[in-house]
Amino acid sequence: MRVDAFDFDLPEERIALRPAEPRESARLLHVQPYQTPRFADWRVSDLPSLLNAGDVLVLNDTKVIPAQLFGVRTGRGETTPKIEATLHKRIGPVEWLAFVRPARKLNAGDRVSFGTDTETLQATVEEKGEGGEVTLVFGCPPDAFDARLAAIGAMPLPPYIAGKRPADHRDLTDYQTIYAAEPGAVAAPTAGLHLTETLLNATKARGVAVETLTLHVGAGTFLPVKAEETEAHKMHAEWGEIAAEVADRINDARRLGGRVVACGTTALRLLESAAGEDDGIIRPFCDETDIFITPGYRFRAVDRLITNFHLPKSTLFMLVSAFCGLDCMKAAYRHAIDTGYRFYSYGDASILERADA
Repeated sequence: MRVDAFDFDLPEERIALRPAEPRESARLLHVQPYQTPRFADWRVSDLPSLLNAGDVLVLNDTKVIPAQLFGVRTGRGETTPKIEATLHKRIGPVEWLAFVRPARKLNAGDRVSFGTDTETLQATVEEKGEGGEVTLVFGCPPDAFDARLAAIGAMPLPPYIAGKRPADHRDLTDYQTIYAAEPGAVAAPTAGLHLTETLLNATKARGVAVETLTLHVGAGTFLPVKAEETEAHKMHAEWGEIAAEVADRINDARRLGGRVVACGTTALRLLESAAGEDDGIIRPFCDETDIFITPGYRFRAVDRLITNFHLPKSTLFMLVSAFCGLDCMKAAYRHAIDTGYRFYSYGDASILERADA
């Protein structure tokens, strides 16, 4: 399909720069492609009433690391240009793939000093790839790296927020789900930012099971789709894991008639990656996935999706269009814009019913 088919106009004032307070007060748009009316306005605090006993809510427990680094190039002449790096994939104890700006200022063999005058982290550019990607090797003992990164790194806010304000101490908690447990993500699974202990307890009290998996969200989620056709776009791989006992419990719930409700596109993508093509049974998973879901995809594992509102022409808007239908999602986004919903990572949420359910 043409990428232009997923474009829409979004007023700049609809982009949220801070989350709703309290978290569960965010608005929630229920999208039902096969119902009349198709859209219903709720609050995230109403979520338990929209789920049924026997359903299973699947959360992504990845934890965002302070993957944004600021420094200067050193050791090449008298100039020391400023360098900004976003780590997005760990490939060794102290070796990372990173997106850097400005990439033209770095070559293989260059050294970069990240941090401040009092706290630094040194790195060498081992390899330079395409699209601003480099391989960085940090000059730090492996057992000390995570602590050093925590000391000098910043939360990697999405570009549409970071371009309007710097990250601050509030983002350390705002840009992290309350159930984050497994460090490794450089972007938050933002649908989960709305959930609180009170809301999860109310969900469980309704007879809904809550399960967790892990998908470490990479910075590739922020990259624009530059191809003209969706078939020409290449997704960055992300590492994920579904434990055997979690897969078994989800499969058991489905056999008993429960619906699988993915909290976030990251949870959905991993569930679909782990589901058998013929039988839809979810298998244990511990691997990378680069699954790219566009209209025409046949969903095997997920029945409902909780997700925020996404960028025009993004892979995530393509995914929700595959889930509910492109015309339905364009109409849903028009409704959201016209009625004051807040968009993107710190914005409001939606709960989507699958179009072919």
